[in-house]
Amino acid sequence: MISGHNISKNYGKLQALQNVSIACNSGEICGLVGANGAGKSTLFKILLGLVSADSGSVTIHGDGAKKIGGIIEKPALYSYLNARENLKVFAKMQNAASDSSTIEAALLQVGLSLDRKDPIRNYSMGMKQRLGIAVALLNKPSCLLLDEPFSGLDPVGIQALRKLIVSLAKDHGMAILISSHIVEVLSTLCTKLFVIHNGEILQHGSTQDILNKCVKSYTLCGNELETVSFLKKYGVAAHSNCITIPASATEISDIIFKLSEQGIAITSCTPALDVEQLFKATSV
Repeated sequence: MISGHNISKNYGKLQALQNVSIACNSGEICGLVGANGAGKSTLFKILLGLVSADSGSVTIHGDGAKKIGGIIEKPALYSYLNARENLKVFAKMQNAASDSSTIEAALLQVGLSLDRKDPIRNYSMGMKQRLGIAVALLNKPSCLLLDEPFSGLDPVGIQALRKLIVSLAKDHGMAILISSHIVEVLSTLCTKLFVIHNGEILQHGSTQDILNKCVKSYTLCGNELETVSFLKKYGVAAHSNCITIPASATEISDIIFKLSEQGIAITSCTPALDVEQLFKATSV
């Protein structure tokens, strides 16, 4: 696991972090949500040992820095080298194994081809992100920090990266902490969220509990919704296969149950998030 306790950091008169505490256990995927400039990257740099905190402490399960890997913003790779060559260079920098079998295993772990020989400047953003993660995994860390890993990725790249992250947590027991300014990206991936604003953690808890505070409506999709008369009491009427209903989590569960009693199957239920509510809530 990785944890930070009462971390503070100032840059001159600018207070970047104020008494920030955060923890992510082995096998967990935790999210750090905040707008650009909220302090996410500064916190990650401190957790990775790249920047010193003015006060506070960092604890990593295992033997310190050797047990943590991470990417801050974009992976720093050599664009004129191919994937194998990049991994060999970084393995030697980290005093990690750099033999062919180790390099091939690293490529396979992140879903990259063993046969591709061209420079990585030809790779998609998603492939570069996965290669960056392979570099971060060379020292076999127990904790992995990913700063805005989905930024700039297309839907295919996002899906591939999500699958990799879930595998690393579930199959390898890693503690994975991911930062993003887009809460929707983390809401279906993380079990726990920390909300940071102006260098302070405003709230933290299970993803579901946090999201329940900022969900004001849900969009349901299913067949024959337009035939359901009781939906009118919610002030809405379905005119297609989808409908948006202002309701709480409890109310939407009741609505779905009533629809199932009438033989109407709901194919999807998507919360509409009022993200501003995240940054108005008090600490939990």
